[in-house]
Amino acid sequence: MQDQSVDAGSQPAALRLSDLRKAFTKTAVDGLDLTVRAGEFYALLGPNGAGKTTTLRMVAGLLPPDDGGIEIFGVDARRDPVAAKRITAWLPDEPMLYDKLDPLEYLEFVAGLWGVEPKRAQQSAVELLEVLELWPHRHELCEGFSRGMKQKVALAGALVHEPKLLMLDEPLTGLDAAIARQVKDLLVARCRAGASIILTTHILEVAERLADRIGIIHHGKLIAEGTLAELRDVAGQKNSSLEDVFLELTRPMERAA
Repeated sequence: MQDQSVDAGSQPAALRLSDLRKAFTKTAVDGLDLTVRAGEFYALLGPNGAGKTTTLRMVAGLLPPDDGGIEIFGVDARRDPVAAKRITAWLPDEPMLYDKLDPLEYLEFVAGLWGVEPKRAQQSAVELLEVLELWPHRHELCEGFSRGMKQKVALAGALVHEPKLLMLDEPLTGLDAAIARQVKDLLVARCRAGASIILTTHILEVAERLADRIGIIHHGKLIAEGTLAELRDVAGQKNSSLEDVFLELTRPMERAA
C-alpha cells in the first residue's frame, strides 16, 4: 500500500527494533532486529508462540523489554514512553470496551484520554462510525454487540486519535466476511493516507493481499523478511502461495526445536 513515489529515507522509520529481548519462563523474543518503513503495511507472521504478540505488547508499552531498543518515528520509546504512545495505537485480538458506554460515548472518552480537541474528536468519531457502518448503533450499549461489532468499535477507538503507527493482533479472527471486508478496507485507506500498519494474522491470504512486506519470526527471531516475491525466492518456490512459502521457511525451525 506504500506510495513508492515517496522517498522512504526522507523520514524516520515507523518502527525500529534493535536487539529486542524478552524472557518469561523461557525466551519469547530473542535479539529481534526489525524495521517497518513509514507508510508501510507490514505483516508480522509466525507460528503460535513465535513472539509476535509479545513483541507488539513491548512496542505498545504494555510490557517492559529485558533489553534492546524500540524507536517509533524517531522517538525512543523506552526513554520517552508517553511521546511514543501518543503516535501509536494497539488493537489486541480480544476487543476491550466499556460495555456500559455506547460507541459514540466510547470514542469521545478515548479521544479525551489522548487529549484530542473536542470538535476534532467528534468529527473523527462520526467519520469512523459511518465508515464502519456503526452509525445506526451509535446510541446502543456496547454490551449488547456481537463480537464483530465490538471489534469494529475497538478499531475505531484505536484510530480516533489518528495514530502514525497502528498495530493489530489478529484483528480479523472470528469476523464474518462482510465485517472483515470493512475492516480491511479501512486499514488500506489509513495506510494510503500515510499511517504505518503492523498486522499479525494466521489468515495468510490476508497478509498476501494487503502487505507491502512480510516478516516471519520463529522462536523470537526474524528468520525471513521481504515482499512476497522475495520470500518466494528465499524459499525456492517461485509461484507458490504465501502459505506454502511460510511452511517451507518455518519447517526447518520446527525440526530443530
